[in-house]
Amino acid sequence: MGQQSKEMQLPTPAPGHEDRPSLPARLASAATITFITSLCRTFLYGLNTVEVTGLDRFLDILDQRQDANSRQRGLITVSNHVSILDDPIMWGVLPLKYAMNPANHRWGLGAHDICFKNKPLEWFFAAGQVLPTHRVYHSPTGGLFQPTMAQAIRLLSSQPFKTQPPLASPAEAAHIPDPFTDGGLTFTSTGHDRFDAPSRYACNRHSWVHIFPEAMIHQQPQMTMRYFKWGVSRLILESEPMPDMLPIFIDGTQRVMPEDRTFPRFLPRAGVTFRMAFGDLIDMENRFGDLRARWQDLVRRQLHATEKGNRTLVMGELTDELKYGAEAVALRVEVARRVREEVAKVRGLMGFPDERPGLELAETWARDPTKDNLKSDIDDSLEGKRR
Repeated sequence: MGQQSKEMQLPTPAPGHEDRPSLPARLASAATITFITSLCRTFLYGLNTVEVTGLDRFLDILDQRQDANSRQRGLITVSNHVSILDDPIMWGVLPLKYAMNPANHRWGLGAHDICFKNKPLEWFFAAGQVLPTHRVYHSPTGGLFQPTMAQAIRLLSSQPFKTQPPLASPAEAAHIPDPFTDGGLTFTSTGHDRFDAPSRYACNRHSWVHIFPEAMIHQQPQMTMRYFKWGVSRLILESEPMPDMLPIFIDGTQRVMPEDRTFPRFLPRAGVTFRMAFGDLIDMENRFGDLRARWQDLVRRQLHATEKGNRTLVMGELTDELKYGAEAVALRVEVARRVREEVAKVRGLMGFPDERPGLELAETWARDPTKDNLKSDIDDSLEGKRR
C-alpha cells in the first residue's frame, strides 16, 4: 500500500468491533439499494421479457443468512460479465424486501475510474455497497494485491481477523501492524484516498460478495467467456473459513447495453429477453479443499523460512513469495480454472454450445490487443476496455 502521508494518518484506536454503521449510513444504504433495485426491477419486468431459473433456491440461501450472528461463513456469487449494467440490473430479479436489508445484500467491486471519480459518485456507490477497485488497464495501483482485495477477504470472514500463524492471544494480535487499515476503521485504495472499512462492523461478518472474474465486459454471440482472473482465487484461499460459493450465468444485458451501441450511448435499450440462472451451492471442501490445504501449507512453510519463523501476517497480507512465487501462482490459476468450470456448467444448462478448448487459459488472451473498444481477435467478441 505504501507509506501514508501525514494528512492521512489517524489516531490508532483498537480495531473497531462496532455492531453496525451509524443510522444515517444505514438509511443511506437502504435507500440507495432499494431505489436502484426498484428501477432495475421496473425496467426488467416492465420493458423486457425475464426468464429466471433457480431463484427460489437462492432466496432460501439469503433467508438463512439474514441474521449476521448466525452466519458461519461468507458467500461468494460469481458470474460472467456481459454489460456495464450487469450489476445492478441482475439484482432486479430479487424481491424488494431483500434490497431493504443492506446487511444481507451483496458487496461488489466497482471500477474506481468509473464509480469513484468524484465525491458524489463516491458517496453513491459506497452507499450501494461497492468497493473501489483499480483496473490494471487504467491505474498503476490496480491488480491482484491492491488493498481493496483485503477488504473483500475480510468481508467474507469475521473479526478478529486472524494472523498467520495464529498468535497466542487476541491481545497479541491487536499489536500486529495492519497495512490495510487505519486502526481498523478506514482503508485506502491508493495511499491518498480514504474509505470507511465495512469489515469493521459485526453486521458485515461473513458477508455476501459478488465478483465478475472475467474483470472485463465480454460480449460474444455464443456467450463464451474469457479466462477468469485470480482475484476470486484469493477470496477462496484466504478467507476464513472457506466461504460458500454459488455460480450464476446471465444473458441479455449485452443487448441492453451493447458495446457497439451508438447515440445515445448512455441509454439502455429495452425490449430484450433477459435470462438469469442461479446454480447450486458448490461443495467447497470437495472442489477446493485440496487447494486450500496446499495454500495453508505453503503459507506455513514460507513464514517458517522468513525471519526465522518470527514473521506474522494479518488477513490479506502476503509476502512476495506468496504473491509471486511459482507455487502460489499455480494454486491461484487452478482455483480460477475450477471456478470457471462451475460457471460454465450453468452456461451449459442454459442451452449454449460447448466452448472451444483454450478460452479458459490466460495465455490464450495474452495475444488479445490492448486497444480500447476492439473486436477481439480471439473469439470475435466485443470487449469493454473503454475508460
